[in-house]
Amino acid sequence: MFTPTPQDKFTFGLWTVGWQARDPFGDATRPPLDPAESVHRLAELGAYGVTFHDDDLLAVEPDRAAAIDNFKKALAETGLKVPMATTNLFTHPVFKDGAFTSNDRDIRRYALRKVIRNLDLAAELGATTYVCWGGREGAESDAAKDVRAALDRYKEGLDLLCQYVIDQGYDIRFALEPKPNEPRGDILLPTVGHALAFINELAHSERVGLNPEVGHEQMAGLNFVHGISQALWHGKLFHIDLNGQHGPKYDQDLIFGHGDVKSAFFLVDLLENGGYEGPRHFDYKPLRTEDPEDVWVSAAANMRTYLILKAKSAAFRADPEVQEALAASRVGELTEPTLAAGETVADLQKDDFDVEAAGARGFHYSRLNQLALEHLLGVRG
Repeated sequence: MFTPTPQDKFTFGLWTVGWQARDPFGDATRPPLDPAESVHRLAELGAYGVTFHDDDLLAVEPDRAAAIDNFKKALAETGLKVPMATTNLFTHPVFKDGAFTSNDRDIRRYALRKVIRNLDLAAELGATTYVCWGGREGAESDAAKDVRAALDRYKEGLDLLCQYVIDQGYDIRFALEPKPNEPRGDILLPTVGHALAFINELAHSERVGLNPEVGHEQMAGLNFVHGISQALWHGKLFHIDLNGQHGPKYDQDLIFGHGDVKSAFFLVDLLENGGYEGPRHFDYKPLRTEDPEDVWVSAAANMRTYLILKAKSAAFRADPEVQEALAASRVGELTEPTLAAGETVADLQKDDFDVEAAGARGFHYSRLNQLALEHLLGVRG
């Protein structure tokens, strides 16, 4: 029941299973992983697709052309798709002050060339989403960066890239990935809301949406389910990164559901019932304590956890007591317009409303919340 298949549309980044477990305080605990092996192992586990940064392909083969050929061969052998790609604009020292928003004009120009080269490969491999994570687009000092000018350059870069894919006839949309901090002290476009506002200013805003990540919004102390709901409301949820996080601390990239499991439950419920049709992409890191074989145990755990929560969501929605509790809490009433079609302010003024009685009326959310918790804990359904 909880065995994944390609129909579930689960995808992984090469940088997830391929993470060698370096951190700011320690060296790698695992050897480099051949991207071709990652493709084969993920296919064996039931994944639908794989995603990559341009530099991920060079993990064991430094020759770019040979690395691409090896990757393509593995894709052909397994049938795995490449729904999304991105560019590494954060590892090399040249990007220490950012890529699109570096104070150095020459670096900004180099960053755009690097993205364009990988856009060509992404289009060749069939990717339809191109993620932009601006992890180095920020500052540690307010004196060091004119944020207004930086946003001008950010807009300029995205406008140029959008025009490039239009001119090339590529079926590619861009997805911004917000994050509040780490590695920069303060990153530009730190939350879903910031990114949505920025998109409105772009020349081709219809081609730019979001790739929110669980841990990134939770690092800021925000409700990820609410953020995804707003992205869906705007029609801007182009892609999503699933992982786990324990509150507002460093970016943990835990296995999905291994952080705030209750939020994960409601997130799965939203994705499965809210109209999202894109990949369920896992952007996690196998624990530094794990050996190379444990990497695949952790990859499988992401997919299994999602499928378990999907089943619990279905049971929750089918439970007659839950339906009764939803009605008692008037949840469905929120979909009814406050003013009916044709009503005016004059009609609104005619209401015979007992404010004291309404103020005394409860919404019974405790029962509804408990029913959700009991389904999550497996004592119902």
